[in-house]
Amino acid sequence: MKGKVVLVSFPLDDLSSIKARPAVCLTNPVGANQHITLALITSMIPCELLETDIVINTSHPDFPTSGLHKASTIRLDHLITLRQSLVLRELGEFSLETQQQILEKLLNFLRA
Repeated sequence: MKGKVVLVSFPLDDLSSIKARPAVCLTNPVGANQHITLALITSMIPCELLETDIVINTSHPDFPTSGLHKASTIRLDHLITLRQSLVLRELGEFSLETQQQILEKLLNFLRA
């Protein structure tokens, strides 16, 4: 699952509702309940990127295999852990190079 782009029901920040959103799997399934940790992917690209943002635009080498329909931002500051069975479907995947970039940004974020 790690590196896969999937569609999951992601809660809004204020927990008022849930919306099906793309997310990137940061881990493979773990434990008896097969939990995976995911980072939100949004089609909104902020004017000022955070240190935890990674833009996947249409010219990015992974865009064709990602399953994304438009330029998007991986938001590593917006994480969730849930059962693998709650994944609605797989959309695509990121290369090992992009997964390494995600890991480096995530480690820097967690070290801060």
